[in-house]
Amino acid sequence: MPESMLSSRATVRHAAPGTPRRLGRRLALCLLLAPAAAPAPAGDIPLEPLLAAEFALQSGQLADAARWYLEAAEAEAGDAVLAERATRVAMLANEDARARRALRLWRKRAPGALAVRGADAALALREGRLSYARRELRTLLRSPDPRGWQYAYSALRSGRDPERVARVLGDLVEAGAIPDRLPVWQAFGHLALRLDDPGLAERFVEAVVRRFPEEPGVAIMRAGQLHQAGRTGEARALLAQVEPRAAAEPELRAMLAMTYEAMRAPGDAARVMAMGPQDTRSYELRASLLARAEDTAGLEALYRELGEDGAHPDPARRLLLGRLAEFLRRPAEAVEWYRGVPGGPERNEARIRIAVALHELGRRTEAYAEARALQDDAAADPMARRNAYLLEAELRQRDGDGAGEVEALGRGLAAFPDDVELLYARALAWERQDRIDRAEADLRRLLVVDPENVAALNALGYTLADRTERYQEALELIDRARVAEPDNAAIVDSHGWVLYRLGRHQEALVELRRAWGLLKDPEIGVHLGEVLWVLGRRDEARRYFEEARQLDPDNRALRRALERLRLPPDGPAPGAGDDPAGAPAATEPAP
Repeated sequence: MPESMLSSRATVRHAAPGTPRRLGRRLALCLLLAPAAAPAPAGDIPLEPLLAAEFALQSGQLADAARWYLEAAEAEAGDAVLAERATRVAMLANEDARARRALRLWRKRAPGALAVRGADAALALREGRLSYARRELRTLLRSPDPRGWQYAYSALRSGRDPERVARVLGDLVEAGAIPDRLPVWQAFGHLALRLDDPGLAERFVEAVVRRFPEEPGVAIMRAGQLHQAGRTGEARALLAQVEPRAAAEPELRAMLAMTYEAMRAPGDAARVMAMGPQDTRSYELRASLLARAEDTAGLEALYRELGEDGAHPDPARRLLLGRLAEFLRRPAEAVEWYRGVPGGPERNEARIRIAVALHELGRRTEAYAEARALQDDAAADPMARRNAYLLEAELRQRDGDGAGEVEALGRGLAAFPDDVELLYARALAWERQDRIDRAEADLRRLLVVDPENVAALNALGYTLADRTERYQEALELIDRARVAEPDNAAIVDSHGWVLYRLGRHQEALVELRRAWGLLKDPEIGVHLGEVLWVLGRRDEARRYFEEARQLDPDNRALRRALERLRLPPDGPAPGAGDDPAGAPAATEPAP
């Protein structure tokens, strides 16, 4: 979908699905039956529990799947692949006792395998057996196999409790267990920065600096840690020392820009990207950064620079000039640039942008006519025609025309039956209008078309958890998505939220902390804040509510959470609401 059609901020689980992603289970049975190091005779393969496990997994019933996979693994001697599958499904289902039994089988069938040690360390970390976890992780980190550290990293990254992960990682650093290679230290360093433990982050980065004092990437990591600790002035000074090398090193330039962006300094990110040779992609990135920084003077200068070569019929360049004109609130000039884009793939996007610019000019009838013309153009690319329906729906949403938004998407579905993008967009439109029954119907229709669409599974599960009381059904849908992408922050967040709605607050807190470590998203922050508030940890809750507000002041999830907790719209003041009578009891699910 063109960027223009994503003007409204999407919540984390409502990102457009794009190309449907597969769970990869259609051939799971075949994979399980593939020969292992010591294949069993064909007659010994336990088909009945395998099929039961597969059906349970596809239904999102992870506890049942874990039970059946373990039964199959114990009934079939010698298959390491099946034992591994049983271990991983049991861990995903939080069935630790079954995971231990399956892991014993896996270790016996694949002794010394790095993957076995990684899973063993992860399970020990989850169960609080930290000494054992440290021992297994050190063994992986010392392995002569170059992949050893990756298994150790994965085990730590999958840890559910950030405090335990931080403690073990800190011990590994103090013991000198991290291999003395820069990529390894960078990977573990980024993990340390995500754990919300300033002390660990500082110790880790100081250790990296001691080992690799001349590496600019290490200096950038150090700047990120300083900013996280509230020492932004020192972080900026450190980045300034690295900048002179950026013009000659594109990769370093990109790292600097990303760091400035994370520090909420898009103007500095744009300035860095202006160093060195430029191409259309770098110009586009600079324009986007300057727009986020609201740097009108910078946008004007870039517009003039590119406009000097505007007579050249480069489609990409003319598209960019049109975007710059839009950023500068000059929609009439934008229309002219877009109309000058010659044929080819850029022409389709230009036609979309013309409608957007006309809408900005207040010429709404013409804007809708442009979208309709593209929809009806049989010679146009089918995806462009489909996107024109999505665009019209977006414009009608901006105009507050909910009925028109749904009608446009309905016409799109008549032209492109069962298109997943259109179904997904209409489901979100229904949800915004509080028509949860219709939102559910469209998401279920999408899942009939594509039963393994991860975005739809997660969206439907989250919607049921958030807007209904059908929590168990929501959990099964989210679990199906978790099987596909266990480290997807949006899905981890949905899992934490449905656990909270089920009244399992401590489990929810673990999942939501993990989601926040994976992605600093306002809605995840809101969920984490609400769980902490209900648990009586008000100071921590205030911190996350405020971070969510800084990321997105108009966040709908934040507004609804404050209403649920009966807090003022601008959030709880320090010391306010410390009487837990104003919030749901910690032993009950949120309303």
